Amino acid sequence: MTDIRLVQSGVFPYQTDVSVDWLLLDNGALDSDQALATAVIVALGTDRLAARTDILPDLDSTDRRGWWGDHEAEVIHNGWPIGTRLWLVKRDKITGAGAQRGSLVARIDMYIREAIQPFLDRRIASRMDVRVERVGVERIDALVRLYRGPELAVDLRYQVLWAGIVES
Repeated sequence: MTDIRLVQSGVFPYQTDVSVDWLLLDNGALDSDQALATAVIVALGTDRLAARTDILPDLDSTDRRGWWGDHEAEVIHNGWPIGTRLWLVKRDKITGAGAQRGSLVARIDMYIREAIQPFLDRRIASRMDVRVERVGVERIDALVRLYRGPELAVDLRYQVLWAGIVES
């Protein structure tokens, strides 16, 4: 069974969220092409369970998010924890390497790679390229590419905005 094809929307309704929707064919049927791209979009657009040592965005909360289906996913269906911990940076300032928690760009890069690594570990993809860079005072862009052999299989771009939250 293949996945329903998801596509990223060009409109970002919230400053730190990306919108996706199902892709319909001209005949009204759901498109099931690009299963790898759909799986990557889900991996990068789903909240992964935070580690017990992670600092949560809401200090009054104990909600580490995650998906209940990740519990023993590897044992049950040879799976892996779905999602990314990018949600942890939702309220962070854009900081450089000298900050107490380090560079925000570096943490975003780490979280993206963590979410994508299982695709390489299970040889679903052969290589990944991740480029995360601060583009302006309030914006960080991420480029995520996955390859199958020498061929580019997935090419995703994300723009994340921080309104009024800038490096101190």
